[in-house]
Amino acid sequence: MKQAAPDVIPAAGNEAADALTLLNRLDGLAYRAGLDRPADFVSTGSVALCGHRAAWLQGRRDGLHRRLVMAEDWPRVRRALARALAEQGYYRLEYRLRCRDGRIKWVRDSGRALPGGLLEGLLSDLDEQVALRHRLAQAEARYQGLFDNSVIGMFQSTPDGHYLAANQALAEMYGYASTAALMAGLQDIGNRLYVSPGRRDEFKRQIRERGFVSDFESEVYRQDGSTLWIAETAHAVHDLDGELLYYQGTVEDITERKRYQQRLEYQANYDLLTGLPNRHLLAERLAQSRSWLAGQGGQVALAFVDLDNFKVINDSLGHAAGDRLLIDIARRLEAALGSQDTVARYGGDEFVLLLRHRGEPAGLHQALERVLAVVSAPLQLDGHELLVTCSIGVALLAVDGDSLETLLQHADAAMYSAKSRGRSGLCFYNRQLNAAAVERLRLEAALRRALERGEIDVHFQPKVDREGRPLSFEALVRWHSPEFGAISPAVFIPIAEDTGQIEPITEFVLARACRLACAWPRELAVAVNLSPRLFHSGGLCRRVERALALSGLAPHRLELELTEGILMEKNMRAVEQLQALKALGVRLAVDDFGTGYSSLAYLRRFPLDILKVDKSFVGNCRPDASDAILVRAISSLGRELGLTVVAEGVETQAQWDFLRQAGCDEFQGYLFARPLPAEQTHAWLARFPDSVYRSSRRALA
Repeated sequence: MKQAAPDVIPAAGNEAADALTLLNRLDGLAYRAGLDRPADFVSTGSVALCGHRAAWLQGRRDGLHRRLVMAEDWPRVRRALARALAEQGYYRLEYRLRCRDGRIKWVRDSGRALPGGLLEGLLSDLDEQVALRHRLAQAEARYQGLFDNSVIGMFQSTPDGHYLAANQALAEMYGYASTAALMAGLQDIGNRLYVSPGRRDEFKRQIRERGFVSDFESEVYRQDGSTLWIAETAHAVHDLDGELLYYQGTVEDITERKRYQQRLEYQANYDLLTGLPNRHLLAERLAQSRSWLAGQGGQVALAFVDLDNFKVINDSLGHAAGDRLLIDIARRLEAALGSQDTVARYGGDEFVLLLRHRGEPAGLHQALERVLAVVSAPLQLDGHELLVTCSIGVALLAVDGDSLETLLQHADAAMYSAKSRGRSGLCFYNRQLNAAAVERLRLEAALRRALERGEIDVHFQPKVDREGRPLSFEALVRWHSPEFGAISPAVFIPIAEDTGQIEPITEFVLARACRLACAWPRELAVAVNLSPRLFHSGGLCRRVERALALSGLAPHRLELELTEGILMEKNMRAVEQLQALKALGVRLAVDDFGTGYSSLAYLRRFPLDILKVDKSFVGNCRPDASDAILVRAISSLGRELGLTVVAEGVETQAQWDFLRQAGCDEFQGYLFARPLPAEQTHAWLARFPDSVYRSSRRALA
């Protein structure tokens, strides 16, 4: 007789019937069975779970589990169930079973061991859960792959600054060999990662207020102490109760982007050649100085600094050398000023100084005098010793103007006033300078149109020998403007030099002088003054050769006058140009000899023909005067070197008599004739018979 089942599943009575009904309605298969014997009970849920009827499963002699569990899983399942029986405990297993139609299904087996070697439990369908787990595992694997292989750094970190997870990209970004090394070596993110310690607090504050941070930029340390810039995008992760668990997000290395931004900011505020502040940053510094002046008192001066004759040096030695010169001057200016002062490059060879001064006004003047001295100290450039000077104009903040534009305008006017008084000068702005600056701008504009409008003309002043006989004429440029009238060369020549108009003007004078000289008796020569700018800009020989060719003038009848300054620059290009001119057959003269430099060494280096004694020595020539001693010395020097000595500015008979006695060879001045329009030269020459020209030239031969 079959033994009755335990009362967990009642065998009779209404309560038992109700319990069986409930068990049969469960999702899954409820059972009471032993390991190796037929089951006492199998619920009708077996059909839905595996396709087998309950009665069929109950009748299997080898037992319920042995019949259903797949062979591959059976050893593991048997051991687990046997252990539960031995311990009379609970069990929970997951395994595969084979359905009636051959399908494989995952199930969960949950139950307990009963006395008598019985197991009472429930088999539940796990197919969907297992599939979900599989998909989740795949997703996690994909995420882990992305996490591990991403080129962007990824992390999870606790609020107190420890990493929970980090990928290899982040480790390498921070200079660590592995994620383990990163997490072990960087235990305090807030204090050890960020260059600015407050950044971690700001990171947490933004997440606390907004729930996330986006492109949060910070400068951080690498393991080796170097730095980089990063951008973090992160959010907070909370539990079901709203408690903060950790932060997770990404980190991008933006060092190159940051450097590019910094380069753009630098270019917007600094001069690329010299590294000095530019006009934009100068405006900011002026605003700061305005606040300083209001709070501290004292003086704020804006000084406009313009290098004298920079264009000549730039054209002579080349733009690369000119750039190096500007860099050297920039460093000198910085060294001459205080830490609160600003040196800015305004453009070209122009600099602007912003000086804050407390104390006596004379101290400001002394500081600017120091700038003049520092700039004018000799410097070596490409094997040449250069003497660079500057002109400085000064305007005072709150006195001469408040805006940058006004101060620059007034300082510029003062600078031109300083330049007009001679090189290496300093001038403070006053109201009268404004009118002069406006006048200069008008003259500049008019001069640019003067040549094409036919306003430029050439006059000619004769030079005579010791007997007063004509030898040559000097071509002197004149400008008569319909707007301004006759303008002195002393006014418009410096403007032409500064604006570059001197080149076309000199070329015009050269061509005109050569053409007119061809109409004179063939023994007479013509002299043309050469602009230093034209001399150094290149192509001078071609210009001279072209003027000679177009006019037909013999080269020996052309004299080219240049200043001592050109000869003193120790410039190989100058030597080459002079040698090339000499090879054409023209004669070379030094104008205003004795006024500029004490060294006479260049007289031996250059192929010169003529020395012109400056008129400043002639005016006071008395036999006992110091100027007379200089004239005699120059004449003696000329004879020793085989050079012709010409005296300029001869106005009286007494001067002429002395100059002849002193040994001068040729003479020029109002005593003989004022500069003549071209058409009047023939009338002046008509006073002398042709034989005079021939005899005078033979006397010089």
